[in-house]
Parts: sequence; structure tokens; C-alpha cells
Amino acid sequence: MIEIIKQPWPWYISGPIIGLMVPLSLFIANKTFGLSSSLRHICAACLPGNIEFFKYNWRKEVWNLFFVLGVLLGGVLTNKYLTVDTQIKITESTRVELNALGISDFSQYMPVEIFSWDN
Repeated sequence: MIEIIKQPWPWYISGPIIGLMVPLSLFIANKTFGLSSSLRHICAACLPGNIEFFKYNWRKEVWNLFFVLGVLLGGVLTNKYLTVDTQIKITESTRVELNALGISDFSQYMPVEIFSWDN
């Protein structure tokens, strides 16, 4: 089963699955949620000041914080256990053109010759 999950899925299967996650979650939970709204809940919990925007019952929305924790945990677990170490497939003509531009490392999706702190 894990090998099926690790394989690349065609766009017509993965796209609808990804696209239907939020509407399905909204239908099941019957609440609005999002990562940015969880920042408001964190600030309301950690900053008990006199700011009117943060004066509400944030404990009622604690499920949203668990949602964000689940997203983070899912990303870490996916990166740890479901990544596949395969060489990126690029045609030889594209590889030659990129070599002419100074890009020679094709081990990552984002070449370090372009995407690095030095650039």
C-alpha cells in the first residue's frame, strides 16, 4: 500500500482529491477554518492585553489549532517517510541549455544556482 502512495499520481486523480479537501472539511466540521485564522487564536491565547481584536473566547476555536498542528505534523511525516529519492527527469536538450546558463545540479527541483541565499 505504501508503494502505491509513493508513486506519482496523475493530475486527474490527485487534483480533485486536493481540491475537494477544503469543501469536504467545511462540510464535515461545519465551521470556517484556515491557517491564518489560527494565528489570531494563538495571539489571543498568548497576548492577554487590552487589544479589542483579541478579546474573544479563543478556547472555543482550539480545534483550529489542532488542525494547524496536524498540517505541520503531516508535512513532517510525509517528508520523512513518503519522499522518493529519484533523479529529476529532464530531456537532454533542456539539460544542455541549462548547462549553458550555468545550471548543472539537477538533484533538486529548485537548483541551488538559482534558488539560494547567495543569489
